[in-house]
Amino acid sequence: MPPLGRRTFLTAALATGATAVGSSSARAGTRAVQVRTVDELRRAIAAAQPGAEIVLADGTYNVTEGIAIQGRRGTAGAPITVRAASTGGATLTGDRGFVLADSSYVVLSGFRLRQRTTLDIPTTCTNIKLSRNDLQFADVEGLNWLLVRGDNTVIERNHFHGKSTLGVFLGVEGPGSAGMARGVRIVRNYFSDHTFAGDNGGEPIRLGLSGRSLSDAGAIVEENLFERANGDPEAISVKSSGNIIRANTVRSSLGGIVLRHGNRTRVDGNFILAGSNGIRIYGNDHLVVNNYVERVSGAGIVLGSGNVRDHKPEDSAESRRGNDAPDRVTIALNTVLSSGTAISGESQRTLPPLGCTIADNLLTGDSGQLVAMPYQQGITWSGNLLWGAAGNGNIPAAGFTRKDPLLVTGPDGVRRLGAGSPAINAASRTYPTVSHDVDGHVRSGRADIGADEYSTAPPVRRPLTPADVGPASR
Repeated sequence: MPPLGRRTFLTAALATGATAVGSSSARAGTRAVQVRTVDELRRAIAAAQPGAEIVLADGTYNVTEGIAIQGRRGTAGAPITVRAASTGGATLTGDRGFVLADSSYVVLSGFRLRQRTTLDIPTTCTNIKLSRNDLQFADVEGLNWLLVRGDNTVIERNHFHGKSTLGVFLGVEGPGSAGMARGVRIVRNYFSDHTFAGDNGGEPIRLGLSGRSLSDAGAIVEENLFERANGDPEAISVKSSGNIIRANTVRSSLGGIVLRHGNRTRVDGNFILAGSNGIRIYGNDHLVVNNYVERVSGAGIVLGSGNVRDHKPEDSAESRRGNDAPDRVTIALNTVLSSGTAISGESQRTLPPLGCTIADNLLTGDSGQLVAMPYQQGITWSGNLLWGAAGNGNIPAAGFTRKDPLLVTGPDGVRRLGAGSPAINAASRTYPTVSHDVDGHVRSGRADIGADEYSTAPPVRRPLTPADVGPASR
């Protein structure tokens, strides 16, 4: 066995011993501490105070017993930063990487993480940030790569990739058996190439668990890119309450966005392109708005059915695994184009949606039916605009008009409203909480039907590409 902390430098060998060096990235009034071995890194972390910056030289390091970050407490204005000398320059291999406990305001940045054990951010840690790391853990059956249980964790600009077995890239849980970490932010990450062939358990993001579904997480999942996310039909699996899923792009993937358990989540301004699944909904009081779904082989949006009316706090964790029939869900101002079905329901369970609204969506199709909704009594339809060779399906006649929306394809491939479109200023309802469209343009006056508010200005937001996310993004 190689000695603990053995490393192979990618550049010329450096002299031994930790050295305080000036750094252009160091905060004003601090000096970065440069370390060259795992043992030096451990000692520097153990001594770190608020504002410390510890820089590990580029190289490959075999870590067999973990690198403890315990009892280290930065502050909001002076976090403790542990980073690679250059983004992606320091690779940690071996059984365990960083092991966190009882710490706050710590930043881990720029590493290539290649461990065989889950990286855990426990409930004893708060305000931890993982930034610009590349994660490709051992492809071990059932291994979840990153588990977040600490409040106010930030996961930003990382790349998770290359898994073919059961297990999630990123799971968010919380204290006890029913709690959720609060205030987690998952931003500008790149999730790619999960090829698990099973039908469940290979999600890129799993935000909660069935037994935790009634706990408010208040998580924000925004501006992440998912490509070839084929480990599960759910690329973003929401199993908690009170979250925001916003401005993400899912491209060429089996997985879609699924509100599997929980209540009061907002799904706003996401692009789902050329995949298998769109948006699927269970639970109560969700808002699904401004989403653009195109060329999905299944349904663009599914309003599910249930085998239970509502989950309750006194229910057992096992009983919460059932599907909660949707109540008071609003599906509005979405665009669904050229998909297997634009909007559909489910008939395999006995409890229908209740008090739901499907309004002011733009639906086009080339074949088949645009709407297939087996349960109608619990849904109010209004203002939807339909077009194309596809049939209307069973949408009530009072709930739609059929007119050419005059779509124009932009340089990014997105089909937006053209001048003179009948969708402009034509929404049947008002939406006081919807201030912007899928492009980031302000919605003014009476909203336009669909995800796009007509504008001659360039989009503020577009479908994301790999250059927009991950460790090297700006």
